[in-house]
Amino acid sequence: MPSDLLSASPAAGPHAPEFRDEVLRLLPALRAFARSLTSNAADTDDLVQDCVVRAWSHADQFTPGTNLRAWLFTILRNRHYSIAKRRQREVADPDGFHTARLMMEPAQEWGIAGRELKAALASLPEDQREALILVGGAGVSYEEAAEICGCALGTIKSRVNRARTKLAGLMGLPNRVVPLSGTSLPAGADATSTTQWTRH
Repeated sequence: MPSDLLSASPAAGPHAPEFRDEVLRLLPALRAFARSLTSNAADTDDLVQDCVVRAWSHADQFTPGTNLRAWLFTILRNRHYSIAKRRQREVADPDGFHTARLMMEPAQEWGIAGRELKAALASLPEDQREALILVGGAGVSYEEAAEICGCALGTIKSRVNRARTKLAGLMGLPNRVVPLSGTSLPAGADATSTTQWTRH
């Protein structure tokens, strides 16, 4: 487990104790984000552990006092897409069908509403889905999401607004509200308020 890894790891510089404690505090958020990107709990755990290992081994590259959550989310996001690209090449998936399936949860883990939501999310363009998951599901700010995705703040806001509008249309909901409560998020994610998914 990532927490066991951090507990057993030696100190890695003068900020190691604080760095370790903050990474441990952010593990639930990392798991929630990873769960939204992966196909099952085992892949989620592997992705989070890989992220923590990479973060710990490169702890000297993090500047204390800057945004650790954005730094960790960026590592996790980059690793996920590296794995997805490798799998796409391995299974000769030029149209991205297999990669798209990586976003889908096993049916038995979802109720009807959850499966419909997951399918609707999976049908969004990848950049819009990612922005919506970060801002709505993981609860990061627009500024953090822009940093994680490496794009302008206005671009993130546009992606989130377009994703909300399309998701509402796909689910037959009023254009202003997309009710993605904590119970609709992937298993293991922290509950979030419905208002986070409401157009502001």
